[in-house]
Amino acid sequence: MVFSSLVFLFVFLSIHLIVYALVNKRYHNAVLLVSSLIFYSWGGPQYLVLLVGDTLASWFFALMIERSEARGRRRLFLVLELVTLLGVLGIFKYLDFILGNIQGWLGATDMVLGIMLPIGISFYTFQLISYVVDVYRGEVHAQPKFWKLLLYSSLFHQCIAGPIVRYETVQNDIDNRRVSRTDIYYGVRRFCIGLAKKAVLANSCAAVADTLLPIGSEGLAVQATTGYWLGMAFYMLQIYLDFSAYSDMAIGMGRMVGFHYLENFNYPYMATSVQDFWRRWHISLSSFFRDYVYIPLGGSHCSTAKYVRNIIIVWFLTGMWHGASWNYVLWGLYFAVFLLLERFVIRGRLPKIPAHIYAIVVVFLGWVLFRFEDFGEMGTVLAGVFGLAGNGFTNLEVHTLFLQNIFLLAVSVVACTSLGKWIHHRLFVAAKHSQAALMAYSVLEAITPAICLLLGVIALAGASYNPFIYFQF
Repeated sequence: MVFSSLVFLFVFLSIHLIVYALVNKRYHNAVLLVSSLIFYSWGGPQYLVLLVGDTLASWFFALMIERSEARGRRRLFLVLELVTLLGVLGIFKYLDFILGNIQGWLGATDMVLGIMLPIGISFYTFQLISYVVDVYRGEVHAQPKFWKLLLYSSLFHQCIAGPIVRYETVQNDIDNRRVSRTDIYYGVRRFCIGLAKKAVLANSCAAVADTLLPIGSEGLAVQATTGYWLGMAFYMLQIYLDFSAYSDMAIGMGRMVGFHYLENFNYPYMATSVQDFWRRWHISLSSFFRDYVYIPLGGSHCSTAKYVRNIIIVWFLTGMWHGASWNYVLWGLYFAVFLLLERFVIRGRLPKIPAHIYAIVVVFLGWVLFRFEDFGEMGTVLAGVFGLAGNGFTNLEVHTLFLQNIFLLAVSVVACTSLGKWIHHRLFVAAKHSQAALMAYSVLEAITPAICLLLGVIALAGASYNPFIYFQF
């Protein structure tokens, strides 16, 4: 079950919120836990055992760390936690990848086991690791009650698609949260905006990208140069709108019941460098690798050789985290190269506009590496982007698709900027001094959630329905 489905909206979430509102406050956490376990088991009840087992191990090791005075014992329990959780993650996410490569190198047969990847395992594994490491560092206290830690690891708002929520962010909310009318309104508004962003914009962008750049199809090799650019532009928009929409919905649902999750995206396509992009993109993942890998390795306060080593390790792991395929490793190391170039060569000397163009082009080409697991297809698209595919500059299909989706393209680009946030803030400021502005602001605030919800539901009900196709030249 995913957030952007009618079953989730009108069955699961509706029932959950009704029950949550009706029961006594003392049972709110119990309702959240039951709902979260039901939600997670929807995608495969057998994997619920894995989630509970990882949480149980983390709960035990964290308690042992806190109760142990000897540094050696504390470190032993931390190592056991890392071996246990990373071992489970490695088996389910990477074992078939490793066996498949060995099979290819040795020419063997039937080595791949066909292990199914449990949903959300990368997210809850990193959350539990951050929790135990923070207990080891003395930054948080170990949670004495197992069921409360299980609530933290399984919260359906974010357990399958992020953001990666640290225990310190929600530890107080688990026991002492209060929900105001403002919280409820903000949560509903944020959720509805995320739903519309996903169902209307991201899904429509995905449809155009898949039409122009069909993976595993001969059509990929005969596309015109503008088709490669347009297809990757829509994919670039889709991947941000899709991922940030899930974060919006997670933050919104959490706020409805008193949880304050941190922001996970900060308009990354407005970045002026690759480093700036990664400060804005998937912030919870970037900060995890910064705090639990990069800084413990020495960060930037070390020799040049060790700094280069640290960057390569972090971005190799970042690539691997995204998927068990060599293209993700290449994608991670690709960004490592540009981060090193910015550190030692570019050094922030580009003017703002050229810097922004540079960052967008680097990210754009990076998404080519990310999208295509097959290196032959990746090479085809890269050649096409640079006009080396030999299929001409443009064709009628690309021209028609561009005109059909020009408003979708425009609205999606605007949705990737802070323009809407700026207008909302300016209107809020004006409302303090103008009755007309106050009326406009009040009406806008009242209708935004309803309109976004309606558009999202219509888009989900129509599946491939693209409302922007009717606005064309």
